[in-house]
Amino acid sequence: MIESKVSHILAELQIRESIMISFAKKAVLAMGVACAAFPAFAADVSWRVPTSVPEGSPFYVNFLERFAGNVKLLTGDRIEIQPFGAGVLVPALQVYEGVQDGIIDAGHSTPSYLVNKDPVNAIFAGFPGGMGPEAYSAWIYEGGGKEMLEEIRAEEGFKSLIVGLGSSEIMAHANKPIRSAEDLKGLKYRTSGPWAKVMEEYFGAVPTVVPPGEIYTLLQRKGVDAIEWGPPSGNLPEGFHEAAPYIIVPGVHQPTFLWEVVLKQETWDALDEDLKPLVEAAAELTTMQGLISFYNDDIAAMEKYRSGRNEIITLEPAFIKELSDAGTDWMRKTAEKEKAEGRGRMAEILASYNAYKASWSAESSYLIRNQD
Repeated sequence: MIESKVSHILAELQIRESIMISFAKKAVLAMGVACAAFPAFAADVSWRVPTSVPEGSPFYVNFLERFAGNVKLLTGDRIEIQPFGAGVLVPALQVYEGVQDGIIDAGHSTPSYLVNKDPVNAIFAGFPGGMGPEAYSAWIYEGGGKEMLEEIRAEEGFKSLIVGLGSSEIMAHANKPIRSAEDLKGLKYRTSGPWAKVMEEYFGAVPTVVPPGEIYTLLQRKGVDAIEWGPPSGNLPEGFHEAAPYIIVPGVHQPTFLWEVVLKQETWDALDEDLKPLVEAAAELTTMQGLISFYNDDIAAMEKYRSGRNEIITLEPAFIKELSDAGTDWMRKTAEKEKAEGRGRMAEILASYNAYKASWSAESSYLIRNQD
C-alpha cells in the first residue's frame, strides 16, 4: 500500500517537473521573440562633436556635455551628441574648418578664433569695453544678436547654435605684476581675439595664441609673462594659480564670451522638422544653465584664490577705462575700415550692439547687483 502511494507521488512529481520545464522553455523562447521584435535602442541621428578645449575642462563639461544631455532629454533619445575633447578628431583651433571640410558632423568652438579671418567675429567673441554678461545675453536673445550671428554663419554654409555664454574672465595669471599701461610694454601674453590686437597695437605687448591644452606648460616654464583663458572657475582646475603668483582682475579684456555649435546647413536641413525646435531649445537651455553655473562656481573659485598664496591685483578705475577705451576704439576703427573696403556688416552689427549697450547703461541702475 505504501509502495503504491510512493509510486503515485513520484509519478505526480515527474509530471509537474515536465510541465515546469516545458513552461520554462516556452518562456525563454518568448523572451527571444520579444528581443527580436524589440531590438536595442539606437538614436535616429548621431553627431560626433569635438570642442576646442580638452575633455574634462569646465567649458567641456558646462557647455558641450550639458548640451548633449539636454538634447538627449528633449528629443527623447532620438538625437545623440557624442562629445570629444580638443585634438581627438581635429586640432583645437580648427573646429570650424573640420566641419566645413566634412571631417566632423558638428563642432563646438568660439568666434574668438575667427577674428583674424573676419573681424566681425570680435563682436560675438567679446571685447574690451564691451557689454558684460547681463546686457550681452539680453542683446543676444532679445536684441537681435542671435539672428545676426546666424545670418553670418548661414553665408558661410553653417547652422549656428549658441551653446555657451560666459561670465567675465580673469584678465591674467601672470609671472609679473600688472598695474598700469607701462607694465604691458613688451609683455609676452598668451591671448586671442580682439584683445590680442589691442594689446599689440595700443600697448606694445607681444601676444601669442596657443591651444588651450598648452597654456599651463607655457606659463609654468615662463614661455610667456601672462596668460588669459577663462572665468575664475574655468581657470581653477587648470592650475594657472599654481604656475604664476599674480592674478589680475577684473576681466576688462573679456567682459563675457560666446561659444557655439556649428554644423553644415545640409546636416541641419536633414533633421526631421519636429526635432529642430527641440535642439534649438536644448541649446538655449544649456546656455542659460551654463552661465548660472559659472556665476556660482566663480564665487567659490575667487574665495579659494584669495585664501591661497597668490597676490590678487584689482586694477584702478582709470586703467580699466584706458583699456576699455582702447578696445572700443579698435572696434570702431576696424568696422570703419571694413566698411571703406565694401564690407559694411561689421559696422551695422556694431551699431546695434552699441545702441543696446547705451540703453542698458542708461536704464539698468534699478538693478541690485550685491557688489562691494
